[in-house]
Amino acid sequence: MNAPSSGLLQRVQLPRHYRIERADEAGATAAMALRRAIFCTEQGLFVGDDRDQADDHAILLVARPALPETEGEVWGPVVGTVRIHQLENRIWQGSRLAVAAEFRRVGVIGGALIQLAVRTANTLGCERFVAQVQAPNVPLFRRLQWQTVREITMHGLPHHLMQADLQHYPAFAADEAMCVEVRRGQS
Repeated sequence: MNAPSSGLLQRVQLPRHYRIERADEAGATAAMALRRAIFCTEQGLFVGDDRDQADDHAILLVARPALPETEGEVWGPVVGTVRIHQLENRIWQGSRLAVAAEFRRVGVIGGALIQLAVRTANTLGCERFVAQVQAPNVPLFRRLQWQTVREITMHGLPHHLMQADLQHYPAFAADEAMCVEVRRGQS
């Protein structure tokens, strides 16, 4: 007996290989559009745009999938982003971590963005790296060796001010490219 096809959700096959790197001009534009889609439209945290003064001096990082059949030689559209900026001497902050809804089930993009964010800041002389994390995302950060400093409320929602354990995020070597590549589902 064949199962009826109506009403069944068909899952789209998502890429397995992703590159996380500093945004170029096109990547920055795409990242800002993704942030608006998530923080303004989906979550309703901001009206119209989520840009603030931190964007004037932040480093924007983006995640892109490898296009099928290119073995990681051609990278697709931006599917995730995070920004980092220096709050004060040697103290850095990550913020506006965003992954496109259809790519959240990949399970490695957010962690890879966090890894590159902290490693980049560590390479630039960071001694303390913090983030204001929405409460539902705290378990992810804890798995990535972050600790809650205190619970706070931002934009009317519960957040945790969290701090990364920098020992788990080594600085890049002088001759090493400041990027991260991840592959999901490999045995």
